[in-house]
Amino acid sequence: MADPNSVECCDFLCAHEEIIQKVKTTLPSEDTLYDLTELFRVFSDSTRIRILYVLFESEMCVCDIAALLGLTQSAISHQLRALKNARLVKSRRDGKTVFYSLADEHVKTIIDQGLEHILE
Repeated sequence: MADPNSVECCDFLCAHEEIIQKVKTTLPSEDTLYDLTELFRVFSDSTRIRILYVLFESEMCVCDIAALLGLTQSAISHQLRALKNARLVKSRRDGKTVFYSLADEHVKTIIDQGLEHILE
């Protein structure tokens, strides 16, 4: 007869209720996990990653980023909109020109840690 404090997994007992309950208390809410998933989805486009790398070095306008990356201003604007919606970049206006920069140091940290992980 199975222990009432354990949970069946496949063909054998593999976990205990106290462990499951302890871990459940540490899990973020479904809404938080969804938001985290959406954040990582933004990182799934190489153009957006390239834009973020450019912004590591300097605040830049759309036309400068487009020239540097060899893409159209429209393509860059589209990607910057996604990055801004994800709160990864911020903008400031100077006359008619809008300059973009990283929203904060967390953005660089996330990318640096991801790069470190894949280069291990």
